[in-house]
Amino acid sequence: MRHLAILLGLLLALPVLAAKPLPVGPGRFTLPTSDPITIFTYKPSGYVDGPLLVVFHGVNRNAEEYRNHAIGMAEKFKAIVVVPLFDARRFKSERYQRGGVLRNGKPQSQDQWTYAIVHRLVAQVRVMEGRPQMPHYFIGHSAGGQFLARMAAFAPGEASRIVVANPSSHLFPTRDLPYGYGFGDLPEGLSNDAVLRGYLAAPLTLYLGTGDSTATANFDDSPMAMKQGMSRIQRGRACFAMARSLAAKKKWAFNWRKVETRGVGHSAPQMFAAKEVGVALFGAAPRSRRWDPRHPFQLSQQRPVERHLPSVG
Repeated sequence: MRHLAILLGLLLALPVLAAKPLPVGPGRFTLPTSDPITIFTYKPSGYVDGPLLVVFHGVNRNAEEYRNHAIGMAEKFKAIVVVPLFDARRFKSERYQRGGVLRNGKPQSQDQWTYAIVHRLVAQVRVMEGRPQMPHYFIGHSAGGQFLARMAAFAPGEASRIVVANPSSHLFPTRDLPYGYGFGDLPEGLSNDAVLRGYLAAPLTLYLGTGDSTATANFDDSPMAMKQGMSRIQRGRACFAMARSLAAKKKWAFNWRKVETRGVGHSAPQMFAAKEVGVALFGAAPRSRRWDPRHPFQLSQQRPVERHLPSVG
């Protein structure tokens, strides 16, 4: 309820404009906000009633490339893809990877969080497509994964699933690490047990490439990050293990998934093209029923157990 109240407040503060449906194939439009955002889009031919995939780029701010990388997912899942461009000039790390929750170390009002733009984008596409209940899924790679992990903690909204792929650091569910790496140094209202409990109940997937095991460009080797593990794959596994352990200890709901794809390194195109991306987004099909990619959102209520996943951890 807390997250829904936040979402409704953000949407009421940001009116949505009527517009034509998105064009078939690649396209773009500008989302009018106080900081207008360029949105790169892709709509499959013959699109009818598929879900919306909101894709988040990495630190290179190459949103158009990410849209192109995501075309395979759009076609496979009969989904609309939209990719917002958070440019480096206006959206430095504090405002992109960390969501604008803090600015210069000070807490910001929720309408100033970057997450407000994302919820506005979802509402805008729903209006454009004439589908007010259109299900939507978030997936981000690297820096985009960092952005989404913190979004899952503070403002997941109505997302059916939030997929965090190969981030350089994770948001561990602990107050023993400072914000960015944990919930330390945040105000009590953003770091208490209710917040941690909501975080573990969020529909979050840690989507990890087992080949992302060496330091590559933009790897976070800060002391706080190194406490999480020596590589991205180690950090993702450690974060999931801590979250699962805390949920069991506290008897809290735990709605996370961990999905691994063998041999894939720090590559958004390969992560998006891997067969496991469908499991990361939509869950494993029940054994008594074949998975139908034309209607993947019907499977989002299935809660796969770890043995169903292609995991080595």
